Amino acid sequence: MRRTILLILIFIFLLPLYAESTEKVYLLPLEGVINPVATDFIHIGIEEASNNNAECLIIQMDTPGGLMKSMQQIVKDILASPVPVVVYIAPPGSRAGSAGVFITYAAHIAAMAPGTNIGAAHPVNMGIGKDSTNQTMMEKITNDAVAYIRSIAEKRGRNADWAEEAVRESASIPASEALRLHVVDVLADNVDSLLAWMDGKEVEVLTGKKVLHTENAQIIPIEMSWRLKVLNVISDPNIAYILLLIGIYGIFFELYNPGTILPGVVGGISLILAFYALHTLPVNYAGLLLILFSIILFIAEIKVPSYGLLTVGGIVSLTLGSLMLFKSSGPFLQVSWKIIAFAVILTTLFFLFAVGMGVRAQRRKPVTGSEGLIGEQGEAADDFRKGMGQVAVHGEIWKAESRDKIRKGDKIVVTEVHGLKLIVKKVT
Repeated sequence: MRRTILLILIFIFLLPLYAESTEKVYLLPLEGVINPVATDFIHIGIEEASNNNAECLIIQMDTPGGLMKSMQQIVKDILASPVPVVVYIAPPGSRAGSAGVFITYAAHIAAMAPGTNIGAAHPVNMGIGKDSTNQTMMEKITNDAVAYIRSIAEKRGRNADWAEEAVRESASIPASEALRLHVVDVLADNVDSLLAWMDGKEVEVLTGKKVLHTENAQIIPIEMSWRLKVLNVISDPNIAYILLLIGIYGIFFELYNPGTILPGVVGGISLILAFYALHTLPVNYAGLLLILFSIILFIAEIKVPSYGLLTVGGIVSLTLGSLMLFKSSGPFLQVSWKIIAFAVILTTLFFLFAVGMGVRAQRRKPVTGSEGLIGEQGEAADDFRKGMGQVAVHGEIWKAESRDKIRKGDKIVVTEVHGLKLIVKKVT
């Protein structure tokens, strides 16, 4: 009996030590475009896994690609990571396109789920035309990307020839073909099967070689902070474009109607958020200037009658500026046609309404001042003598002059105003 109690007590005391010694694996989900937000998220994930002595960090990735600058920073973080980084392209239906190929090649272990694909890593045409000079520049960018991915492939012992083909010819292959060509190390149906396969594998990190113990490891998910979630949303080209227009309109409305406050506050906040988003995206400043110029043309139409020429110029400038705003032919880094059309139509209708209101205001008969008295009717306050007398108009007594014979009480109408004297005639 005593021996049983002793064993139970030993088990109770050793259980916490056993629980603390359980291996940890951190799981970081990465979906969408590779941008500065994704760079910060992966950097934070590597730091957290390293600080907690994790066996490895698994990046579960599904991306169409993204910015080359952000991709290069992620690759640097993975190559310099003190903890093994595993890139797992999952779930089924996911892909690692463009920048995702570089990140996959940089991983210590690359894995794919069945039904996924990888490839199409050719550099995107960042606003480069078809003339010989720009073609030479595009060739330089492509050659640089090829050298970069071949160096990564050689360091990780992966298929460098296929990597070059993915960059030069936008080659793309399914998971089974990627395993056969030694582009990735393993196909895994889920994270648990991946952990079981990695158990006992030896990888080389920056600090030396490390043997993985992952079969019964505790999986700890890494959640993106609310700050990064907000920044990730506004880094979308469509959101950035909308914020930019709201910011411009808000500031202009505040300048034309000082003291309204709300348009200025909303416009200021929107512009700050838009500038952050534009900082994370490949902005074409010619497109940005065309958008600003279009707003100036629309406002000038209100002040200067141009019979619609300024409005047409504003529509053309806004459309071209919206199309040119981002220097990329990739669909995930372009403003949607639908949003551009909606913005152009809405802006045009608003300023046409404003112009119409301005024209009607200019044509409206004056109702105040001396001009407002012309055409108004009144009543003679006394008999006119030698064409001179007094009249009551709008409850006020005015000196008046008339060629008609007017007696007190006769109805009169104002035809002219000369200073403080009215020219009137009798209403028959």
